[in-house]
Amino acid sequence: MSTGDQTSIRIDRLLVYLRFARTRSAARTMIEGHALRHNRKHVQRVSESVAIGDVLTVVVGGEVRVVELLSIPTRRASPARAKSHYRELDPQA
Repeated sequence: MSTGDQTSIRIDRLLVYLRFARTRSAARTMIEGHALRHNRKHVQRVSESVAIGDVLTVVVGGEVRVVELLSIPTRRASPARAKSHYRELDPQA
């Protein structure tokens, strides 16, 4: 779970690395469709930065997922590896 010295990452890139989107253009579509919130606020720009400890609310396949970022991934990896960078939170909370 190497994070290097990176403290933040663009949100479109993060969605791809965490496997919520297959490509950055798919991530852009999610953002433009208001299917993503960052710390309870709708994301306005694909270039918005996300840091460790931030909470993302993502609508994927009609399912609402709330995740807290635990570390910054450096690249897209296997699904199990991607899940090691965040933890699921209860969307009802």
